[in-house]
Amino acid sequence: MSPAAASGMRRAVFISDVHLGSRHCHAAELAGFLSRLRCERLYLVGDIVDLWWLAQRRASWGVAHNRVVEALHALRRAGTELVYIPGNHDRPARRFCGLALPAMRVRRRCVHVAADGRRLLVVHGDDYDAVTHFGGLQERFGDWLYYRILTGNQLVNAIRRHLGLRYWSLSEFLKRRSAAAERYIARFVQAGLDDVRRRGLDGIVCGHIHRAGLVQRDGLVYANDGDWVESLTALVEEMDGTLRLLSHRGEVLAELPPRLQLAGEETVPRAAAVPTGAASIRRWIRSPTCSTAGSSPLPSRRARTAARRCSRAWR
Repeated sequence: MSPAAASGMRRAVFISDVHLGSRHCHAAELAGFLSRLRCERLYLVGDIVDLWWLAQRRASWGVAHNRVVEALHALRRAGTELVYIPGNHDRPARRFCGLALPAMRVRRRCVHVAADGRRLLVVHGDDYDAVTHFGGLQERFGDWLYYRILTGNQLVNAIRRHLGLRYWSLSEFLKRRSAAAERYIARFVQAGLDDVRRRGLDGIVCGHIHRAGLVQRDGLVYANDGDWVESLTALVEEMDGTLRLLSHRGEVLAELPPRLQLAGEETVPRAAAVPTGAASIRRWIRSPTCSTAGSSPLPSRRARTAARRCSRAWR
């Protein structure tokens, strides 16, 4: 067993839809999860602080919310690289996309290259609202009903904690029995997979819809890291490229094994390189990179093939 595996070190972790500042955020559970976490890179995939909720003057910020912020600072001090991808509820932070702030990098979207070479688009997911949302009275009523259900979810789990029972998501239970909700989620999943297929990538990591999932469909990875208002889940990549969906207690809810490596094929190096010369171009082809707002997330397969041919010319 490698030292990293023995110490519980993860190569990358993805969390989203925390909604700090809202009354439905399970900040205590997230703070506990982060305090036990060790990883090289942590992606904050949108809606971390619910600026929309705070703007409505309904702020709910307690000790547990402060513990989440302190846990993020502790991870940063321990050497974890933080990448922040704002969502629709923390949209104002998108004006900082492309900046390398003292504590983190802010990106509109980025591409994470796993240890097995899979290239995964990391994006919050609200970009697909134009495809998945149809508007109208029914959708507005659904939004109103959803917040009422989240309030009921808190009450139910307060009673369950008093009785010594484990967390159970009432909202998730009801959504899975709603045909309209299931159709919306299916449209969202398909929109995400269509996007990465057009970009020539191997999969997507997102949030936004508050439905955790980890599946492989038509050769593409769909990974939704869930949320911290009902699912209480996170996505992790192990050192060998294995993807796992974890509960807030660390239980494995779903898993995708790493892609098989060809004989003699190297795993992805930790840091990206600048393509200047044959060796640098070859390293760049395999390296993890993050794109800034409006830029192409990663060269297409055709471009990567051209780069390899170019590298031969430098030999």
